[in-house]
Amino acid sequence: MTPQSRDRGLDRFANAMSRWVPDAITAGVILTFLTLALALALGNPVSRVMDAYHQGLWMLLPFTMQMTLILVLSLALATTPFFRRAIARLARVPSTRNQFITLAFLTGGVTAYVYWGLGYALNPMIAIYFAAEAERKDIEIDFPFLLAVTTAAQALWQYGLSASAPLLMASPGHFLQDTIGVIPLSTTIWSPAAMIHEVVFAAAAIGAACWMMPKTVRPISRFPESHALAKAVGAFEQEEPRGLGLAQRLERSPLVPLAVSSLLAAWLFYHFVMKRLSHDINSLNTTLLLLTLLLHRTVKRFAAAVEQGAGRSWAVIVLYHLYAGVAGLIQFTAVGDKVARMAASICTTSTFPFITAAAGAVFACFIPSSGGQWTVQGFVTVKTAMAVGVSVQRGILALGVGDHVGNFITPFWYVVIAGIARVDFRSFFGYGVLFGVIWFVIGVVVFTFAPC
Repeated sequence: MTPQSRDRGLDRFANAMSRWVPDAITAGVILTFLTLALALALGNPVSRVMDAYHQGLWMLLPFTMQMTLILVLSLALATTPFFRRAIARLARVPSTRNQFITLAFLTGGVTAYVYWGLGYALNPMIAIYFAAEAERKDIEIDFPFLLAVTTAAQALWQYGLSASAPLLMASPGHFLQDTIGVIPLSTTIWSPAAMIHEVVFAAAAIGAACWMMPKTVRPISRFPESHALAKAVGAFEQEEPRGLGLAQRLERSPLVPLAVSSLLAAWLFYHFVMKRLSHDINSLNTTLLLLTLLLHRTVKRFAAAVEQGAGRSWAVIVLYHLYAGVAGLIQFTAVGDKVARMAASICTTSTFPFITAAAGAVFACFIPSSGGQWTVQGFVTVKTAMAVGVSVQRGILALGVGDHVGNFITPFWYVVIAGIARVDFRSFFGYGVLFGVIWFVIGVVVFTFAPC
């Protein structure tokens, strides 16, 4: 295949995806009616189907608020001068096209590995700053493609420090403790298989990105709203007016954030030290709130950043409930049980990782939450693992492969990323699907043969 024919093929695929993939709300409605049809086809009476939808539609309200806070606070944290300047400095390091691609992926991957919410907030900004710097240096970088590269790097969170299912299974009192006990992180995200997977996927994705970069590029200057974000480092550092009243001085004073931060720090101390509780979503949000207040330094800057972040988080606020209705149809009718039993009946020690990952990919299209997906599939996954004679850890890790395939092939998180970057998600969605194929193949091979 010549480079010209390869580029034409990749461009045709990306363009086809942009034409045929519906927006996230439409996709959610389509998924809902497909699941409704499947539930009815399996013999569930209409009353049970409607009851399942009724149970599911609002069952993610608390989780939706937690996830909204994660995104809003992560976005607010990402706008702090500290992070903006750090990314801007890193963007000045590369001097070739492949160096830009490699460093953008590694920066995004490390950020996501440390904390998934911060990764989703910062990775679009990494693409923006790196694309702007590349254009300044007259290095041809396709901005939507670079967004796909940093989106692919986000996948490294699956076996990172905020991995949902491994963290949950490592917490005493989890819902499967009577079946499998407490699973230490040393045997999941820090197992040889998980670490091998992270390294191999990173290397393969970087190599593929350097090879696939379109020769006919769309520089970031063709996306004015995105380009403007690269110049916004000092957006919240304007000189304050004089002659302010007490209220105005308080909202511009660092004393108020310091006072709240001291209470938040005391909460974290009580949570971890006094009560000896594990890291969970509430402690993650408390930490994010603490850091965001401290780094913005004043209530005025914090409020401005949160207001912007809330506007970019509409997808989570609205779409989680569409998916919750689908999740209810899966959990409270025969759909979920039927699919799980079919998978269990055909599994062997050799096919278990592939079938688990494939099933996870299917369910991930309906359930946009790793924790929610594990709640639905966890029991069947661990029981199947024990039945076919493989470790429970292998099931947890293999399901993570499928979980993120769902993120690669459905619009949900692309919409969030595109909202932050201020582009149409369909401009880079097709490339993301190609990275999803790489992720799936490597994941199945690694978790079939590597020790875990």
